[in-house]
Amino acid sequence: MKFIACIPARYHATRFPFKLMQTIADKSIIRHTYDNTVATGLFDEVLVITDHEIIYNEIKNHGGSVVMSTKKHESGSDRIAEAIENIEADVIINVQGDEPFVERKPLEDLKKVFINSSVSVASLMKRITDAAAITNPNIVKLVCDNKNNALYFSRSVIPYNRSENEALYWEHIGIYAYRKEALLAFTKWTASSLEKVEMLEQLRYLENGVKIQMVETDINMIKIDVPEDLELAREHYKKSGV
Repeated sequence: MKFIACIPARYHATRFPFKLMQTIADKSIIRHTYDNTVATGLFDEVLVITDHEIIYNEIKNHGGSVVMSTKKHESGSDRIAEAIENIEADVIINVQGDEPFVERKPLEDLKKVFINSSVSVASLMKRITDAAAITNPNIVKLVCDNKNNALYFSRSVIPYNRSENEALYWEHIGIYAYRKEALLAFTKWTASSLEKVEMLEQLRYLENGVKIQMVETDINMIKIDVPEDLELAREHYKKSGV
């Protein structure tokens, strides 16, 4: 099977404009993400997909592979689908552009689930134990069936612990993997009602009857959503050097 990694890179972010061109140790966030994805050695191709010439030139001028979107897109999945429609690939892994310290193991674990031919879409989840994180609407939670297929994703607390018994809480880590045909089908469906309410694109798959196989990870992903996250990322880089 041919696996490619795609990194959607929107220039204008609502909570932190132009964040992908902010620097960590004199290197842009988007270049950190691209270079670390390439360094995993897991993919036949790694491709940045952007809507702005500044990011396009940033990747191109440093020898990377990048394409410019020709349409306006509401989600990263839509942006990727446009770019890969005419590219030969079996499975596409969507790496978030604002996670500059992406690591090999979770991506490798995602690849492995596609040995099972019945898997069309997969993503990552991580156990949450911090009470503040559980109630934070910016942290997406999910519940699964006994085979780790997602039942639902929400910004609310799920499950609601009415009985005060021990409950497991899972955070959705927004790295997706899809078979090409599943991704192209996604873009042909209209945005679903639950997707619009929660502002979570993955609910479109569930509302159209497509299972999402969840893969557990314990990797601490450093995601840059707001300026404060950038300072934490810079401190991480100083300590780890990667």
